[in-house]
Amino acid sequence: MKHIVIAGGGFAGLSAAGVAAEENDLNAGDLRITMVSPSDWTVIRPRLYEADPETLRAPLRPALDPIGVAFVQDAVERIDTAARTLHLRGGGALQYDALILATGSELPPLPVPGVAEHTWNIDSYDAAVAFDRHLRDVVRTPDLPGHDTFVIVGGGMTGIELACEMRSRIAVHADADTAAGARIVLVERETSIGPEFGDNPRPVIEAALAQAGVETRLGCAVAGFEPGRVLLADGTAIGAATAVVTVGLRANGLTAEIPGRRDELGRLVVDDFQRVVGVPGVYATGDVARAPVDDDAHVALMSCQHARTMGKYAGYNVAHDLLGLDPRPYRQPDYTTCLDLGAAGAVFTMGWDRDVQTTGAEAKKRKEMINREWIYPPAGTREEVFAALRIDARGR
Repeated sequence: MKHIVIAGGGFAGLSAAGVAAEENDLNAGDLRITMVSPSDWTVIRPRLYEADPETLRAPLRPALDPIGVAFVQDAVERIDTAARTLHLRGGGALQYDALILATGSELPPLPVPGVAEHTWNIDSYDAAVAFDRHLRDVVRTPDLPGHDTFVIVGGGMTGIELACEMRSRIAVHADADTAAGARIVLVERETSIGPEFGDNPRPVIEAALAQAGVETRLGCAVAGFEPGRVLLADGTAIGAATAVVTVGLRANGLTAEIPGRRDELGRLVVDDFQRVVGVPGVYATGDVARAPVDDDAHVALMSCQHARTMGKYAGYNVAHDLLGLDPRPYRQPDYTTCLDLGAAGAVFTMGWDRDVQTTGAEAKKRKEMINREWIYPPAGTREEVFAALRIDARGR
């Protein structure tokens, strides 16, 4: 009996588990599939900018148990690709015939003074919960210097969504007057907001930030953080008891355990079938993989949208490899963006040029559907879980 081990219980890992298990069933295989992850919850990471982060995770076992995927709750500490063995933090080990690395991304500290001591982030469940508790405390401490000023570093998707949501989050812990009186500053080192989104949705984003009363500092890098102060590279300082960093995302550090090529974000270079180039028996998917999504040189982004589909192809191809069947190249040419803009609604775009399709309340409905329904792990019978996770008719 050949053994597939999936390292990581996020969107990509769960998708891989579902498709690999179904392909094993459909082809009368006898594959054994194990997922290993530090937690038996999957974090609904795209929602961590929202209030009540304690609620933003979902259990894995209702999806894994019905489809016969074993679960080991532990962290992978070391990977020996020659011996095809994972060494676990708890002292155990898992041998594999094929490994799917799906450990996601992480936010290492920015290389500036004071970031570890004086900033928060919302990159992980624990970090988001810790920030929310800080937010609760700081808005209820009016004698604390800078209690009413909130600096968000990074004008990308996470920074924009958090900035637009901040007054609502402050009101949850205090009141409407405290929220209205807060100063919210969004710092972006590039000269335009949302640089990765291009020109098309930018007017909508800028209008939403203005409506939310967010002050933007563009073309300005952060030089450091001190107690109650954010230091900018132009020599100015912003007095603030709260600084949240949303930039610097990189592939999980376990990619360094794989002797393959990595890109500037630490992602392993994979072929069309998500096999790590030059490393037999190892596949990488989701945020740890640099994977082509089409024939026009576009590469998958570190996003839930890409991770969920990438994981499906990784699971399909690993199962087919071990069963002696043909693989299927990963392609995901349809790209969309749905950006939450708080009280202003949202903006939904299509294509790599981000052509705006809908805005406001209509786009917000789509965003809420994605965040609150589509990306959650399935539960139910074996067939219901398979149906929810399999590659659909459009190849997604």
